[in-house]
Amino acid sequence: MAYRRTSHAVYELNYHFVWPPKYRKHIGTTEVKKFLEDLFPKVATAYRFEVIEQNVQPDYIHLFIQAPPRFAPAHIVETMKSISVKEVFKKFPRIRDQLWGGELWSSGYFVRAVGGQVTSFVIQRYIRYQNDTDHGKKQSKLF
Repeated sequence: MAYRRTSHAVYELNYHFVWPPKYRKHIGTTEVKKFLEDLFPKVATAYRFEVIEQNVQPDYIHLFIQAPPRFAPAHIVETMKSISVKEVFKKFPRIRDQLWGGELWSSGYFVRAVGGQVTSFVIQRYIRYQNDTDHGKKQSKLF
């Protein structure tokens, strides 16, 4: 990862976010997955974040994001979740009907600033190989 610059800072701030859908309900189809995979980088770019790696699963989202220091991690995840829910419900109204109370994402999330022993490479590899059935050889153990 390269250092980034703003007018008043040089930084390398990387965050690994994970959150599930409300009630751990599966959010569905390949079409929804593809939509979210296209949407997250667009939202990030609009807000001057960068999605370095992502993995959309039926029961959770992994995003590895680099962001300027003016954005708190809570602001980043709030932005990604709120915009994505509006866009998903607009494109796939049936999903709102399948969820109790019409909420897509759970209110909680996991976030970790990446650095030290858990390097950016380790996080990217962890996210990239979520879909592999043989986690033993490729998958790193995070915790």
